[in-house]
Amino acid sequence: MSEQDATLEEFTEKDQSDQSDELDQEQFGPFTLSTPGDWTAKRLGDIKTLITRGKQPTYADEGVPVINQECIYWDGWQFENLRYLDADVAQDWKEKYFPQDGDVILNSTGQGTLGRAQVYPDEERRAIDSHVTLLRTNDELSPYFHRYFLESHLGQALLYSMCVNGSTGQIELSKTRLDLQPIPLPPLEEQNKIANVLYNVDQAIQKSEEIESRIQRIKRGTVQDLLNHGLDNSDPQKKDPDLGTVPEHWDCVTIQDIIADVENAFTDGARYALSSDEIHEKGDARAILLEEVGEGEFNDSSPKFATQEKYDEITHRAIYPDEVVVAKMAEPVARACIVPDTYDQYLLGCADVVRIVPNEDVDDHFLMYCLNSYKLWKQAVAHLRGTGRSRINLENISDLKIPKPPLSEQREIVEILEAYDHRIENEREYCEQLKRIKQGLMQDLLSGTVRTTDTNISVLDEVAKHG
Repeated sequence: MSEQDATLEEFTEKDQSDQSDELDQEQFGPFTLSTPGDWTAKRLGDIKTLITRGKQPTYADEGVPVINQECIYWDGWQFENLRYLDADVAQDWKEKYFPQDGDVILNSTGQGTLGRAQVYPDEERRAIDSHVTLLRTNDELSPYFHRYFLESHLGQALLYSMCVNGSTGQIELSKTRLDLQPIPLPPLEEQNKIANVLYNVDQAIQKSEEIESRIQRIKRGTVQDLLNHGLDNSDPQKKDPDLGTVPEHWDCVTIQDIIADVENAFTDGARYALSSDEIHEKGDARAILLEEVGEGEFNDSSPKFATQEKYDEITHRAIYPDEVVVAKMAEPVARACIVPDTYDQYLLGCADVVRIVPNEDVDDHFLMYCLNSYKLWKQAVAHLRGTGRSRINLENISDLKIPKPPLSEQREIVEILEAYDHRIENEREYCEQLKRIKQGLMQDLLSGTVRTTDTNISVLDEVAKHG
């Protein structure tokens, strides 16, 4: 077992004897902060050495990197989103606009964006723009402890209730009000231990996400290889003008060629698209909307429904579990997924979702993998129409060409690719479990409900150097 695993188990399996029975109540204006007796709490303004908003630059194509809100997420820095300030102009900027290693950098504008924070990770010279705030405190407060407190439910609640100006969507962080925000202050050693536990969980989450991304990349390569060469790389090949290389014994057919001989086997919701007042949070028939059709995945996080009466009225637009649905617009175009068996009744909820029911010579799942492949995407983008949110028309989808192996080979290919999907899903579930663990740990550790004082934790150098 690794040191990281030991740390996670130690704190997710804490028994009641480790929990603090008595918490002190400290008053900060209308807010009460509960802390263990050997902790203190202060306003941020009492321990700051610098709090400043950045400066709005005139951006250039190159020069000094500028941190904006798209660089700062809870799961880490995204420096690929840096913008640039002309180097000559940057010479006139004050030093306070250039973070130092260990500063906390905080997003300061917009609902859902405001409040994301990270610890500045190095000595690289980067500026901050006017939508970002720099927080630098004295050595009473560990930057990593501070960053995790800001991420916690309590930290976010205090930030939004005490430190924000403006209406929803236009909110701004107030530098003056930030001075008033209360911060719990355990002994510095305990701050570092708490930060270390949470940092370890973050590292585990990041590793899990990297594993999922790697499996996704391997799967995409496997799809390409299987559709180019089939199950046996030694099979003779042939060239198709639309599909490129495919095994010689495979057919090359259009979507129209493989449609089943049943009513509405190939249709979209254009004629009977549901209006906004016909879509409800609850109902009898699950309405499939454009944003729910993912690349091999059906998004069921915010289900919408139509009434049974509406379903009976347009039952010719019914869709059934295990059928293929395709998106006519948004990136990537012509992406497809399988309808899950979560509900008994489905119907097309908008004009830009297409139902495809293949005949008995084509496996539904094989068709989905084909539609999500590079071979099909390349054809689909050639048919895009319109400006802005361009789309592919129904007749153009019918002209898309797919490879058609014998049915037995299709099913073998599906079995190989579904194994990757299962691995991806397992890794995703594990990552979500880690995120839930982290939320629970933040709640317990940052409030002092669970203590680290009698625990032997080796603090990582990355955390210790700022503590």
